[in-house]
Amino acid sequence: MNNSNNKKGSGPGKPSGDRKKTSSTPKPAMDKRSQNRKPVVKKDSPNIPKPIKSDEIRLNKYISNSGACSRRDADIYIQSGNVKVNGIPVTEMGYKVKPGDVVNFDGATLMPEKKEYFVLNKPKNFTTSNEEVEHRNVSELIKGASNSAMAPVGRMDKNTTGLLLFTNDTDIIRKFSLPNQKSAKIYQVTLDKNLKFEDLEKIAKGVTLEGHKLFVDEISYIENEPKNEIGIKLRTPNVKVVRAIFEHYKYTVIKVDRVAFAGLTKKNLPRGNWRALTEQEVINLKNL
Repeated sequence: MNNSNNKKGSGPGKPSGDRKKTSSTPKPAMDKRSQNRKPVVKKDSPNIPKPIKSDEIRLNKYISNSGACSRRDADIYIQSGNVKVNGIPVTEMGYKVKPGDVVNFDGATLMPEKKEYFVLNKPKNFTTSNEEVEHRNVSELIKGASNSAMAPVGRMDKNTTGLLLFTNDTDIIRKFSLPNQKSAKIYQVTLDKNLKFEDLEKIAKGVTLEGHKLFVDEISYIENEPKNEIGIKLRTPNVKVVRAIFEHYKYTVIKVDRVAFAGLTKKNLPRGNWRALTEQEVINLKNL
């Protein structure tokens, strides 16, 4: 495209001689240096938002951290005037609580819990579901870990074993419950017969289940084990998908054991035992 068509004064109906009367190449509306220069704002300008102090926390998160309810429900209580800070009702969304503030929620004074994180090497015949009354709940296995109410992150049926994360941090629970959460999980799967190499290659390319394409990060035979012992790495939060993949190719799954979750492992952790996460593990978990 000819750039001369974009210059001022070159439109139809104007003689070419007019261009000689105008100044040389048109200057940009703003000098190049001034285009790149950041606007100077005075420090005392009232329009500059003050930085949020690290020790301040949103009121709805404070309530959620105390275990009273979720953030969404906390917003409803705040809007309805059922939350007081230092004896004064607060209905402002986004209000921040400072250290030393006393928060009263629906008539009760709240004390935010210390956030705790544990991993359990779950044995068979325990479930995360509270609806399966015929099976024992995983909460029994971690009862002595903390005085706070611990909840499992994600679901695990009675037949699946291995690493299960527990916490009272509702933000972490919510984070890893989202469908688009793509943290890696590694499983060791035991089949009723050897996995054919051609089936392994097919699975490695992805599997379509119920009309949805499922991508597999890695799949391989377990070193120094029979060919019915398979390692598979996925990012889906749904454990049941692991069984569905192999059943799709006419294999019966004998055992599914989760060996890694979001960078955490159950190395040196006996079946049925739990341990607290290290400070670095918690940091890594929050940064995923």
